[in-house]
Amino acid sequence: MNQVHSAVVSTAKVDEVPTADALVLDARTVGAPAGCCVLVADCVPVLLASGDGALTAAVHAGRRGMLDGVVASTIEFLQCAGAEPADLWAAVGPSICGSCYEVPDDMLALSAQREPACASRTSWGTPGLDVAAGVLAQLERAGVGHISADRWCTYEDPRFYSYRRDGVTGRLAGIAIPR
Repeated sequence: MNQVHSAVVSTAKVDEVPTADALVLDARTVGAPAGCCVLVADCVPVLLASGDGALTAAVHAGRRGMLDGVVASTIEFLQCAGAEPADLWAAVGPSICGSCYEVPDDMLALSAQREPACASRTSWGTPGLDVAAGVLAQLERAGVGHISADRWCTYEDPRFYSYRRDGVTGRLAGIAIPR
């Protein structure tokens, strides 16, 4: 998918690259792709799967997408396809943490109004955002039954790409393959 920091959810199809920040794959569809993928550096990758594994989703949750509801929109999309939130499995991958994601005061204030869980202070004492904390709060509010989150920070851990740390583009891939 062509990721643009939005809340747009699209269906995964062979030979199509939609402009979206969440891709849902329904393995029950004839000719469905083998998997779906999200690419991130400092943004939050979220992989979702229905209990039976037939529905999977790859979500790119940056600050804007998280605030605009890309996680909730993806869960609603999965519900329309027959998945119950309580039966969903979610994996939240590495991203920049709230101790390292420095933002201006006004951005923190506006973001915290929309998603209080994302409000943070950096380790330097400046305003910060914890996008992963916002994503986790949204998954919990949506009633997702099974949530796994490794809180590795892409900025702090040199094993991961971080544009904010390095100023160089690189990506981690999160891949969801249906059963």
